[in-house]
Amino acid sequence: MSRLQVVSGKGGTGKTTVAAALALALATEGRRTLLVEVEGRQGIAQLFETEALPYEERKIAVGPGGGEVFALAIDAERALLDYLQMFYKLGSAGRALKKLGAIDFATTIAPGVRDVLLTGKACEAVRRREKHGGYTYDYVVMDAPPTGRITRFLNVNDEVAGLARIGPIHNQAQAVMRVLKSPETAVHLVTLLEEMPVQETADGIAELRDAELPVGKVIVNMVRPHVLDEAAVRAASGDHRDAVAKTLAVAGIARGTKLVEPLLEQAAEHAQRVELEREQRAVLTGLDVPAYELPFLGDGADIAGLYRLAKELRKQGVDA
Repeated sequence: MSRLQVVSGKGGTGKTTVAAALALALATEGRRTLLVEVEGRQGIAQLFETEALPYEERKIAVGPGGGEVFALAIDAERALLDYLQMFYKLGSAGRALKKLGAIDFATTIAPGVRDVLLTGKACEAVRRREKHGGYTYDYVVMDAPPTGRITRFLNVNDEVAGLARIGPIHNQAQAVMRVLKSPETAVHLVTLLEEMPVQETADGIAELRDAELPVGKVIVNMVRPHVLDEAAVRAASGDHRDAVAKTLAVAGIARGTKLVEPLLEQAAEHAQRVELEREQRAVLTGLDVPAYELPFLGDGADIAGLYRLAKELRKQGVDA
């Protein structure tokens, strides 16, 4: 399985929750996973009910099989200071530039610099090794920008490499792209079984493929169980209304006849949703990308919910 797992998705699909569950699912049998945030929203800290993540790698959870999950909120300014120290040995001079506002200018105005720094830090964690030669992390999971921006975000290093044709910036951008466009990386797209997220997922996959970035899996989130289909609704709403009322009466529900119509309306809405979801599944199948499905969490995405989702991902073959 690819060591850099990038998770994107349309807003509202739960991509941060899925990224967190994926990190837990991969942290088994003594493995170490780094969960990286790049948008500055502190969504990971909220999910794991911990304090805001600093610009350092911190252990935040233990995986279901005894592994460890670390987390990092990448800050572009701090990453640029690291970069200046690494390639130019600026040290205190770099900190002086920050006080003058030059760091903020570079990460805000200079084309692509911010994204180079964010992706570069994640790729550095992927390549990092310990003294004994093994990788520091078995997997790095990135909670990435939404689907509409993911290709530009990941491919910006190519643009910067084209602008800076020699020197450390060029070499850094090329090194990052070697990781992002290799089998070491997989870009997963999170969706719901709804028309707009599915269409955005299809568009995102096409853009990733055009940019020669590696598409991983489609992860269908918040899947609700199917209780009734249209045939069952037609049967109940046809000549069986009296039977439904009698069943309610047998169950001890007083004035059950008044509930028949509301129940049938809800059943019809459910059947309509089932049919719409069936259509969207067909669209996803046509994308020719393997998929995982995660259940809707009625109690919300708390820590217990994350472990439940991680278990579901393991069942469906994550790291198999």
